[in-house]
Amino acid sequence: MSQVKENNTVKVNYTGKLSDGQVFDSSEGKEPLEFTLGQGQLIPGFEKGLIDMKVNEKKTITIAKEEAYGEVNEALIQEVKKAELPQDMEPKVGMGLVSQSPDGREMNLLVVEVKEESIVVDANHPLAGKDLIFDLEVVEIK
Repeated sequence: MSQVKENNTVKVNYTGKLSDGQVFDSSEGKEPLEFTLGQGQLIPGFEKGLIDMKVNEKKTITIAKEEAYGEVNEALIQEVKKAELPQDMEPKVGMGLVSQSPDGREMNLLVVEVKEESIVVDANHPLAGKDLIFDLEVVEIK
């Protein structure tokens, strides 16, 4: 029976959870996730966890933050004056914003604090600084 190897294309059912059990993503009710290992499409720990699994095999893996989205980068948390925001915007904690970097790339930001004259935004990935737990099931190896 074949096992998952580097550069295989696989289909996987998964459920991603935080250490407190909160589910942040799942393929349940959707098509399995299909991707080719070794192309950097997914976090390193997810791909490593699939190596040597067989079709229909299920397992739970824990991915340390270093193999997931890394540590929180304090440089990506910044204060922005409300005067620089669109006039009709009423910023609220938890609101998502999109900003453009000088080179034209879009960055997703999360409002983490609203002050009188400014807001504090965080451009870190929402799962940065967190260890992740995935329930995996290999559905197909191509």
